[in-house]
Amino acid sequence: MLRIGEYNTLVVDREKDFGFYLMDKQSREDVLLPKSLAEGMGVEVGKEVTVFIYRDSKDRPIATFKKPLAIVGDVAYLKVVHQGEFGAFVDFGLDRDIFVPLKEQRYKLHTGKKYLFYIYVDKTGRLAATTDIDQYLTTDHNYNIGDSVEGIVYGFQTNNSAMVCVDNKYAGVILHNEYFTELKPGDKLTLNVINIYEDDKLGLSPRQSRKEELDILEKSIMNYLEGADGHMRFNDKSTPEELATVFNTSKKNF
Repeated sequence: MLRIGEYNTLVVDREKDFGFYLMDKQSREDVLLPKSLAEGMGVEVGKEVTVFIYRDSKDRPIATFKKPLAIVGDVAYLKVVHQGEFGAFVDFGLDRDIFVPLKEQRYKLHTGKKYLFYIYVDKTGRLAATTDIDQYLTTDHNYNIGDSVEGIVYGFQTNNSAMVCVDNKYAGVILHNEYFTELKPGDKLTLNVINIYEDDKLGLSPRQSRKEELDILEKSIMNYLEGADGHMRFNDKSTPEELATVFNTSKKNF
């Protein structure tokens, strides 16, 4: 059976002026590989080839040797390229974009920005994407406390702790008291593993070591004083929110 949105290994069954028809040995289903996409690939009748199958702008299954940015079952960091009345479209590296229905958008998407999406095939057999990726992440990792990782924000818990996906695969969280600047879905961050919870979810933080944080804070305070003619309007009565906004730090550190 031909698998839309995945790589398929097929046999070149016959050649036409406009392309090659590739056949699945078991189901006997075939799909067109246009000549324009087969040039230089050594395609011959009777030969096995591995191709990616998707639907073109006329909704016909098409085979290609081009590699997409994601396949079905992937969680991928993709750019929103268009928004319409019924949903958005994301670029996944081929000539047709993937549709993200409105009901599959857990937060507002902005054209030109990248977010994490899970890729699936909808009930009509078309490729689609959703921002609801949490259920597709795993905690089966090999990270240790102290490791530096790259993570992408994909949502927030009710207490404003940020939900983060590491390496497009692993579930993590930044507790609300571990960050002092505004975070948004799609933000890519360099993080430190500071905890591994009982369920193996990663506890993450964008913060540096205390010494590094204090060194950075000291420079920020000096820069502030230089720009304010030596006057400091902040003190121990200032709110944590003010200090986080101006100096990107906790009140304790300040």
